[in-house]
Amino acid sequence: MNIKITGTGSYIPDNIEKNESFHEHEFLNADGSSINDPNEIIVEKFKSITGIIERRYAKPHLNSSDLGFFAAEKAIEDANIDPETIDYIIVAHNFGDVKHNTIQSDMLPSLAARIKHSLRIKNPKCIAYDILFGCPGWIEGVIQANAFIRSGLAKRCLVIGTETLSRVVDKHDRDAMIFSDGAGATIIEATNEEGGILAHESASFTYDEAYYLFFGNSNKQELCRDTRYIKMDGRKIYEFALSNVPQAMKACLDKSGADIKDVKKIFIHQANEKMDEAILKRFYRLYRTDIPGQVMPMSIQKLGNSSVATVPTLFDLVKNNKLDNHSLNKGDVVMFASVGAGMHINAIVYKY
Repeated sequence: MNIKITGTGSYIPDNIEKNESFHEHEFLNADGSSINDPNEIIVEKFKSITGIIERRYAKPHLNSSDLGFFAAEKAIEDANIDPETIDYIIVAHNFGDVKHNTIQSDMLPSLAARIKHSLRIKNPKCIAYDILFGCPGWIEGVIQANAFIRSGLAKRCLVIGTETLSRVVDKHDRDAMIFSDGAGATIIEATNEEGGILAHESASFTYDEAYYLFFGNSNKQELCRDTRYIKMDGRKIYEFALSNVPQAMKACLDKSGADIKDVKKIFIHQANEKMDEAILKRFYRLYRTDIPGQVMPMSIQKLGNSSVATVPTLFDLVKNNKLDNHSLNKGDVVMFASVGAGMHINAIVYKY
């Protein structure tokens, strides 16, 4: 028995927010003081570090559960399965449904329950639940699906990553430009085909690192101090990722039995272009080998950081030949890897 991704789907919102739209924002330091540089310089520095040119925002009437539903429909169609045969629906997110122009997260009922309802699945034995695991949530959901199937508790799972981060950002914080909205979904099931999940690795670093990402006040001191927004210590996250993600990826690859030279694609969480490039460089340095060309697809330039949605969306784009210069062939060994709030890290080695 092998456990494979038999269907993929993604939802990329239509609304494009270009960097130029931030030229009129009032960016402030964390203490509320003014930033000396004009916005044009702030935005240009941001682009040079993150690689982001534009990002996607969901339409006002759509919530995270809606985006997840759209992606799930596509994955189910791609796998050509009856949704009533799904044993588990696992939905990774961080903030639930946050309605446009509101400040409260809504997770009652869970997003998984809402998506199951929207899919009109009647089977009560299809278990729907959410996981909160930061940006690595979708990968962790796949790892859980793998465990359910290997243990005999399930034959087929739907794993979704969905987020509307544009609704929890502080518009007075430069980091707001990183985040975006989107959803990606996959059907995971047992098959007799060759390949599938070869190995996985997860870790949670919480002793000193738990609050590198957190919910905090706006940089604009006059705003309500009871309202919270997504905040991060970018420097500490960058240093943490470079120290720990390559090691976790190596542990996963070594466990899989695959050779570094066999790896055709690395689908890494689209957090920051420079950080991802540095992680890749350190990963290959651990094997004392050069980085092959076109091994790391990137979508962050135009899609931004949609947290749990970045990896499944990127995989769906490459699988369907929608990303220039990137494609997959049967038998290719690929890796999924992520790092995020918690701080959590995980990786999967997968034979396509």
